[in-house]
Amino acid sequence: MARRREATIAPATGPYCEMQQLLGLRAVAARLQLQPPSRALGELAGTLRSARRGRGIEFEEVRAYEPGDDVRTIDWRVTARTGRTHTRIFREERERPVFLLVDQRQGMFFGSRRTLKSVQAVHAAALLAWATLAGGDRIGGLVLGEHGHHEVRPQRDRHAALALLRTCHDFNRRLGIPAAAAAAAATLAEALTSTRRVARPGSLLFLISDFGGWDEAAAQQLHLLARHSEVCAIHIHDPLEQALPAHGRASVSDGARRLAIDAGDAALRERYGALFRAEREALQAAFARVRAPMIPLPTDAPALEVLARYFKGGAR
Repeated sequence: MARRREATIAPATGPYCEMQQLLGLRAVAARLQLQPPSRALGELAGTLRSARRGRGIEFEEVRAYEPGDDVRTIDWRVTARTGRTHTRIFREERERPVFLLVDQRQGMFFGSRRTLKSVQAVHAAALLAWATLAGGDRIGGLVLGEHGHHEVRPQRDRHAALALLRTCHDFNRRLGIPAAAAAAAATLAEALTSTRRVARPGSLLFLISDFGGWDEAAAQQLHLLARHSEVCAIHIHDPLEQALPAHGRASVSDGARRLAIDAGDAALRERYGALFRAEREALQAAFARVRAPMIPLPTDAPALEVLARYFKGGAR
């Protein structure tokens, strides 16, 4: 039993994701409690907006008017038809749609330990998708790749989760194939614009990316998104992006070009690390301006353990 459980929650490995492993994450994803986000994420960004912000009210029934009812809710059509005063009754909308933006652009096809950023992003998306269904909410998303993007409308059933995971899997498998980069990839700003069109107000939005190419246009779209929804960023990064190894010369390549660097140069390592820290701080500031937390998720850490630190009730 212990051996089987350990295999189920094994961290992401390898250059590509496996559909069978994404399906297996459902068994452990229920340990993540995504609701309410203001409590789950409060330790990251201070006091967020109310957990109920953005949720609307849904019509429930029409009944005879009773003393104390709000006169503004009187249904005049029913009143005129029946000759008796009737009022419309509403209830608070209980579910909270969850929408995932999953980055599978070429820049995510990188990793130096255990797995690639693209695979780690898909594993995080799978955990959040299954946790959403376990919480009784609707799940949808947008997957961004080199050849465009694909949207999955939020629904409260496993078919929506499966459609989202299959899309992530398909986009992930196209990475590293030269033909996949023939068309220009959509920018983060364009992806966020599409997210605004698909995700309904009041949604909980997870942006899962390394945020490569972040610019003012993306920051503006983030601001517009955060006006009507709760936003949480999951920053995927690799340890090698954070710091160079302190030994010898190394050769790096993006698949088309090759560059030799002297990793033993202390000044170079300091400049390299400072650049990563500056970019991360700029991202943190952008999300802080809209009161959105940013969760760092390195490629060499199990996604379940990292997410469970912020969504209580998860793995210890």
